[in-house]
Amino acid sequence: MSSSPEETGPANENEGNRTPSHDSTVSGETLDNRGSTGKRTAEKRKLVDEDSTKQSGEGYDEAADDTRQDAQTKESSIPSDLSTGDKLAGNSALVTKHYNTLESKGLTQRSQSRIVHMRNFNNWIKSMLISEYLGKARQGKGHRAPFKVLDMCCGKGGDLLKWSKANITHLICADIAEVSVEQCQSRYNDLLNRSSNNRGFAPVFTAEFISADCTKVRLREKYKDASCQLDLVSCQFAFHYSFESVQQAECMLRNAGESLRPGGYFIGTIPDAYDLVSRWQKSDTNKFGNDIYSVEFLCEDKVKPPLFGAKYNFHLEEVVNCPEFLVHLPTLAKLALKYGLELVMFERFENFYERMKSEGRSLLGKMRALETYPPCHEAPLLGQNPEDYRYAAQYMQNSTGHRKIGTLSLPEWEATSLYAVFAFQKMKTTWNAEGKPEYFKV
Repeated sequence: MSSSPEETGPANENEGNRTPSHDSTVSGETLDNRGSTGKRTAEKRKLVDEDSTKQSGEGYDEAADDTRQDAQTKESSIPSDLSTGDKLAGNSALVTKHYNTLESKGLTQRSQSRIVHMRNFNNWIKSMLISEYLGKARQGKGHRAPFKVLDMCCGKGGDLLKWSKANITHLICADIAEVSVEQCQSRYNDLLNRSSNNRGFAPVFTAEFISADCTKVRLREKYKDASCQLDLVSCQFAFHYSFESVQQAECMLRNAGESLRPGGYFIGTIPDAYDLVSRWQKSDTNKFGNDIYSVEFLCEDKVKPPLFGAKYNFHLEEVVNCPEFLVHLPTLAKLALKYGLELVMFERFENFYERMKSEGRSLLGKMRALETYPPCHEAPLLGQNPEDYRYAAQYMQNSTGHRKIGTLSLPEWEATSLYAVFAFQKMKTTWNAEGKPEYFKV
């Protein structure tokens, strides 16, 4: 939820060069902030192989093996509605209050934000992720075949234009914050009005809106058609809230998987727990960050944080200020298998950017996802400290033929590089003699 609604503007002269993270150097390779040059590819990673997903946070993968086994292998019976349980009240009220009271800002106000380019960059990441897996999910479907999407934790409807441009036929929007759902529905109605008043405007998909905690309520029971099969489920910047407890994580995964057709995809964006733990371990205290974001861990064990309920306060200037939870990737992958979801892709933002930047170069400019450096017409840079652009300055000094490049300020890059994209594919389902589902690869 840290990215803004889709915005368009005139393309600048950005060259699409990434800003390295705080202890990387500019080079032809993608460097993460641990000095690793290896990309994470789904083809080389076993679903439950902890060694292949271990990137940082020494000891985190070894934490509470017995607890992990209990949490993931026992058959848990999840009720349709967990929201009335006292033990699970936890974080939901805080998250609901935060997003219900979050001020809605206009285009002019957003364009003057200190983190406007980071928000646009996050939005570009979402656009490219959605585009990639819309294409994969459409393979084998007829040109006019229905295409149904669940936007889980939809917020105020920041992705409505993306769904409109994707020519889907039906959208289900669900979010914990009732005010956000109302604003999302209002935006959808605006799309309908524009479509009916403009013959050249593409027909708008049908939609339904649900106000519910996706970590505690079974969404399928609230659909207008409970038998519908979804082609794509999207959960952007929100899935990590479910790792408050194993029950909530399983409820979220069931909502993602149970109506998804075999071969369909569940995609999203989450903070990279390994990077968070790595930065935490390097800090002398439980807090780290810079002038636009901060993270403060509320658990004490830096070596073996709990698999569920590993809580931290996350603050991002103007946008987010509420508790979140670490998502341990091997645990997530194992839990997802229970609901027929196979992890097929997990990439940090910088690696995803490197892979998609050529295809999405034009959109980078249109969305103004990178700040022009040096700025045009002596316009001020959004970052006040020259050190915020030292990598861009070094790149300009060492390169020829580039009058201007696109970049993110160092504080913005340090914040956005905390995140990763993921994709799960729904497996084929059969039923055994006991009436329980069994899953096989598509």
